[in-house]
Parts: sequence; structure tokens; C-alpha cells
Amino acid sequence: MVCFPITDILYKNTWLRRAALGAVTFILLLLSLFLITYLSVPDVTYLKAENPKRTSLMEQRLEEAAGDGRKLRIRQEWVAFMDIPDLLKKTVRISEDAGFYFHEGIDLDELKESIKKNWEEGRFARGGSTITQQLAKNLFLGTEKSIWRKLREYFIARELEDKLSKNRIFYLYLNVIELGPGIFGVGAAAEIYFHKPVSFLDTEEMIRLTALIPKPLKENPNTNSRWLNWRCRWITDTLKRYNYIDEPEYMHLQSVFSPQSL
Repeated sequence: MVCFPITDILYKNTWLRRAALGAVTFILLLLSLFLITYLSVPDVTYLKAENPKRTSLMEQRLEEAAGDGRKLRIRQEWVAFMDIPDLLKKTVRISEDAGFYFHEGIDLDELKESIKKNWEEGRFARGGSTITQQLAKNLFLGTEKSIWRKLREYFIARELEDKLSKNRIFYLYLNVIELGPGIFGVGAAAEIYFHKPVSFLDTEEMIRLTALIPKPLKENPNTNSRWLNWRCRWITDTLKRYNYIDEPEYMHLQSVFSPQSL
């Protein structure tokens, strides 16, 4: 039996040699990208006790407005975690990241579905981001869609989970999330849209505000667009499934958000 060393095979097969070299180069580049991305992760320790004055997304919106010749006023009001209604917290959590208190910043099942959907459509069609990832994006990254940004988002999310408590992450998220043109956080959104403190919101208003999260620049919680009503009905169904609202309230809300009510 004659044995050919792998080096002899590669030497005699030019195509195979090039393929092997390409594979090694690709792996080295990938490792370098991961290392560079990891080293670029900001220190988030200060967020344990300090609230950010401005976020990357706020700065991005200001730059976009300036580029279009528009004036944009950033409106935000920090609200204590205990002053945000428990039902609003539950509504946001089950609609944006039901497993928030059980994962470490990345929901692997949702990530797999996101990758599958994006691969099938050949574009970033589905985000699959957890609350922690959304916070990382809002605080440090902005809305750019790229593999580089997604990698940074992953590492920053892991840092946030490592350095901060779950409630601290959720508190920051609820206070910096974009909810309209220049509107950030549930405190400012409640005052602007419903003219009352967030602690005074009723269930319908909480649902409407939560429904706004995926499309904060295109929708208004006080309108009854087809999309917004569909989103509100979905959230209402989810609240009932988790037993966060009772049957009479569920039936009332479904009638409020039904197509016939338009």
C-alpha cells in the first residue's frame, strides 16, 4: 500500500493547493474579524450606576435631520423602574423578547430563525434581536445593517449581560428605546402621545405604545392604521395567552382593535 503525504498531494494538485490556501486565509480573516470586533467593544461598567445622556441612535437621528435640513428636538424623560407599570413591562417583554429573563443576551432559537429567514430572502428581513441586543444597538451602534455591526451587537450584548443585572438592562431599554421622531423612552412617549405620566397609562394605551416599537418612525399609537391594529390584536392575544388580562378585558380590547372599529 502506497501512502502519499498530504503535502505531496497538494504539491501535485494546483487546484487543491489553491483551495486549501484560500480556506486557511478565510479562517485567519474570520478569526481576525472576531478579535478586532471583540477588542472594539466599549466598557459598559459605568452603566451600572450612570444613565447615558445621549445614545448612538439619538446622535444618528440628529445627524440625519441636519443632513435633511430639519430641526430635531430630542425628548426623553427618565422614569424609575418601579414607576413603570408592571403590565407595561410584561407587554413589552412578551412582544419583544419573551425569554428575556432566561437567556444570556442572545436567544439562540430566535437567532437561528433569523439567519434562516435572511438567507432565504437574501437580505436582512428579520432581526431576531433580544431586548439586550436592542439596547446595545441603541446605546452604541445605531441602525446600520451589516455583519460587522451585528458582530459588535453580539459582543456588546454579552458584556451588558455580564456587567449589569437583568432589571438594570430592562430599565435602560425602556428609557432609551425610540418611540417616535425625537421621542425616546416610555416616559416621554406617554406624555407626548397620551398627555399623562407613564404610570397612569391604561391597558389599551400600553398596548398601543408597545405596538409602536418595530415602526417608531412610521406609525403613531393614536391612529388606527391597518398595521397598528393588527399588531395590537397580536399583543392582546399574547397577553391573554399569558393570563396577564382576563376574558372580559380581552374581548373589549379585541373589539377596539378589530377591523370593524376602523
